[in-house]
Amino acid sequence: MAKLNIENLPDDLIQQLKILAHQNHQTLNEQVINLLKQAIHKPQPPLKFLISPETDNTWEERRQAIPDVLAKIQARLEQRQKLSVQKLDSTMLLREDRNR
Repeated sequence: MAKLNIENLPDDLIQQLKILAHQNHQTLNEQVINLLKQAIHKPQPPLKFLISPETDNTWEERRQAIPDVLAKIQARLEQRQKLSVQKLDSTMLLREDRNR
């Protein structure tokens, strides 16, 4: 096992660790290891996203507008299909450009 040396540890912190170890019927070493394990496995707070209700006051309004936006997109797709607009193929465009 590895060793860990901590320098400049405040005296009052050492005293608190000793008291805590005594209360838990552990050695100072065992108590420090348990505290480190608890700190590592402590649940982390959830991430705050850049766009969320906490950071954007228009978030709820925009969230409610999603069905309307999706309906508009679908309507545009259907309109293009009715017009039978030919989709451009990038390969064809590249060939045309090279032939110039």
